Amino acid sequence: MLFRRILLLLFVLNQSVFASVAKQPTDTLYKTKDLQDIIRSVLKTKSYDDTTKSHSNLTLLPSVGYTPSYGLEFGIIMSGGKNYGDPANTTFSIFNTNIFVSTSGLASAEFKHNDFSNNNTWNLQGGYQIGRTVALDYGLGTGRPHQGDDNFVLNGLPLTFSPGVMPIKYTYLKFYEKIYRKLFDNFYMGMGFITDGYENIDKPHKGKTRRRSYNTIYSLKNGYPLGGYWANGILFNLQYNSRDHPNRPYKGIYADVVLRLNSEILGSEHSATQLKTEFRKYWSLSTTNPEHVLAFWSWGNYLLNGSLPYLELPGTGSDADERAGRPYTIGRFKGTSFYFNELEYRYPITENKLLSGVTFVNMQTGGNQQKIHLFQRWNSGEGAGLRLLFNKYTRSNICIDYGLGNYGARGLFVALNEVF
Repeated sequence: MLFRRILLLLFVLNQSVFASVAKQPTDTLYKTKDLQDIIRSVLKTKSYDDTTKSHSNLTLLPSVGYTPSYGLEFGIIMSGGKNYGDPANTTFSIFNTNIFVSTSGLASAEFKHNDFSNNNTWNLQGGYQIGRTVALDYGLGTGRPHQGDDNFVLNGLPLTFSPGVMPIKYTYLKFYEKIYRKLFDNFYMGMGFITDGYENIDKPHKGKTRRRSYNTIYSLKNGYPLGGYWANGILFNLQYNSRDHPNRPYKGIYADVVLRLNSEILGSEHSATQLKTEFRKYWSLSTTNPEHVLAFWSWGNYLLNGSLPYLELPGTGSDADERAGRPYTIGRFKGTSFYFNELEYRYPITENKLLSGVTFVNMQTGGNQQKIHLFQRWNSGEGAGLRLLFNKYTRSNICIDYGLGNYGARGLFVALNEVF
């Protein structure tokens, strides 16, 4: 089945690439149209000239949604960027902010940045998150059906409740900062600090007893407090980055290897050593239309020794942007160690680059502490989507994807910027 999906993806890719060969050379940014150009043309306001000083690098997008877990949600997504050096040798720096509140009393505020100094001598990456949220818990391991698998998923959360899925409410505080120094072209070394705190986990109402959830079972087995815990550590990083743009690369490689050392001295409940690996490769398939891109993403998180709190275990959607694993619910699969990869083909649809499309296939695997081992059982996903160019100067897209997976899984995902 998976082999057939890959063949279908490559067939569509092959037809589109050959069709692009006869097209005219790539349009300039002035001829490229984004959503803001369309709005200005409808309102008959003045358009920007194609210069670096005549446009805004800020993207603002309101959001409204509903799921049974969150209730009615209201939020705002903001993305922006700036170049802090010579564009010829300095990568575009970006930041993203995401704030939302819901009618069920949940809320979240998040800020992330990725900054490059002139000539990419220094690279600073960081993220700050605080809020109260809910995680839907399916237990550990991959390769197993679950009672709630056939529920429709919207942005990583099902639209209907399933009695077999355990929601875990908790308050969280997360932040990390990493600093990289360029050693030579595209290669960096660095270190950082990270803290992940979880409190008020499934706090029972007065007079009630705590329910026996997966988190409770795992925490009792591994010696973690039931109501909250912390995982704080030091990061040691090696990175290779030759991408032409962080938001929507047309070519290049991004590879990151992180050794995370959680320590009781720093406030962790238990010490642990994790190895995190990430590899992204982008092939531009046409010199006349560089938006034809074949993209590959590999992400792994491996526990080398020690133990992790339950809500820290890696799984579906536990990458930095919580985008891995379409079409499944965030947290649908998880394990003490976890691996995910994806192949995606991106292609323009309209001549002015306003509308483009994607097709994708992915696979993920995780192990539990019993009979399921990493790489033993796999779950796959496949799908397609549309991209609406929101800001051509920052290559920001509005992404709309529909995916299908094992056990009847299916879902719609709407977000700002590419999945990877």
